[in-house]
Amino acid sequence: MNTSLRVVIGVLAAAASAVAFAQDAAALRARALASTCAQCHGTDGRAVEGGAVPGLAGLPAPYLVEQMSAFKSGARAGSVMPQLAKGYSEAQIAELAAWFARLPAAAAPK
Repeated sequence: MNTSLRVVIGVLAAAASAVAFAQDAAALRARALASTCAQCHGTDGRAVEGGAVPGLAGLPAPYLVEQMSAFKSGARAGSVMPQLAKGYSEAQIAELAAWFARLPAAAAPK
C-alpha cells in the first residue's frame, strides 16, 4: 500500500471517529438536559402511572416545543413549568423535544 493511500485512509478514519464522537457528545448533552425533567416526568420521560404529571417519552417534538414555548411565554399556566421553561433557550427546548420524541412511550397498562 503506498503512502498516499495510507494517509487518505488515516484521514477518513479520523473523520469518522470525529463524527461518532460528536454524535455521542450531542446525545450525552441531550440526555443530561432531559435528566432535569425526570423528577416530575419520570425516568426517560415515563411518568408514574396514574400520576398528575404526564410522561414525555414518545410525544411528537413539535407538540413538546409548542408546550414548552407556551410555558416560557406565559401563554400556558402551570405551577412549576413556567419558571422552569424560562431557563431554557429555544435551542435547548428543541433539543429536549427531539430527545423525548425519539424515546418509546411507556406501554399501556394491561
